Amino acid sequence: MQRLAQVVSQFQPQLPTLSPQQYKVCHQIQRCRTAALGGFQLHCHDCGQAQRLYHACRNRHCPRCQQGASEQWLERELSNVVNAPYFHLVFTLPHDLNGWVRLHPRVIYSALFASVWETLNTLGHDSKRLNGQLAATAVLHTWGQNLSQHVHLHCLIPGGALGDDGHWHAAKNNYLFPVRALSHLFRGKMVSALRAASYKGELSRITNAGEVNKRLRELMQKEWVVYGKPCLHKAETVVRYLSRYTRKIAISESRLIAIDEHNVTFRYQDYRDAHSKVMRLTGAEFLRRFLQHVLPHGFMRIRHYGWLANACRKRKLQAVRQAIANAQNAPLRPSKPSKIAHPHAFEGIPCRCGQGMLRVSYRLVPWQLEYG
Repeated sequence: MQRLAQVVSQFQPQLPTLSPQQYKVCHQIQRCRTAALGGFQLHCHDCGQAQRLYHACRNRHCPRCQQGASEQWLERELSNVVNAPYFHLVFTLPHDLNGWVRLHPRVIYSALFASVWETLNTLGHDSKRLNGQLAATAVLHTWGQNLSQHVHLHCLIPGGALGDDGHWHAAKNNYLFPVRALSHLFRGKMVSALRAASYKGELSRITNAGEVNKRLRELMQKEWVVYGKPCLHKAETVVRYLSRYTRKIAISESRLIAIDEHNVTFRYQDYRDAHSKVMRLTGAEFLRRFLQHVLPHGFMRIRHYGWLANACRKRKLQAVRQAIANAQNAPLRPSKPSKIAHPHAFEGIPCRCGQGMLRVSYRLVPWQLEYG
């Protein structure tokens, strides 16, 4: 399999100055699962096999580190699923704002999260709709399949709301809210958030006089894209479905086809005609596209809202489950316990001989460059 670390090592010198966060990502991807991070010397007492196992970098932009993180997230979230259908909505930022995203990513991404939740919360509390408190899990993606800039938010929403009276108000349609209503309200919320950010001086890198007001007026005249998928019913299906999005990064190494002296060739899905296609980019352009999706330091790309918010989930989740059981005239289902084991010392891995275990003989200290 082709490795992203090879792309970084080979083509990073061709890029102009990187941001500190982009440089850190490049540095850690190159060191991931190498002697630079240290590890363990393993030995099987049954067959004598010896093997070295190196530590992972655990950077959230590293393709080799996200599979395990996704599985852990899945197990943790299974304990938060309720007995209701779930809806998947995707809110897309117009590409007209891509230039602003490059200048002020933290501001724009934060405004996107806030605007999407305000949109859902407003419609959820509408007395003609669900008339109660919704919940949502939102995941930020910033890329298209060809690594272009395509900022959008995936939201998984339980199909109902908890009323002020403690009753569960279930969604009655295969789609949670009309897409047109979602689109118009989202557009207004996002434009208002960007205008407020400008007034507070948070868009200071946009220096052209009048550009902010002109662009926001233009955006209010356009149709914004909100995509709704039919509801999902099985709890495990719901969480496994979202886990595909949570720890996903701009490109997985399985999509890399070839890396040569000048170019990188990779596979992508063209959603316009639902066909898998192949694209070749210069190595520098491929790496530039990949690095534009590096998030600001400490920015949370997965967020929970409503009665799933971290601040009240423990208190509200039981009330929601009881309200759903009462509405369905069914006994309360016990929640699924998380299967995530508590951290413990690494003990080894099964050996290929099929008889023994490769156990730790000794630790390998991180390799360090010597500067003369």
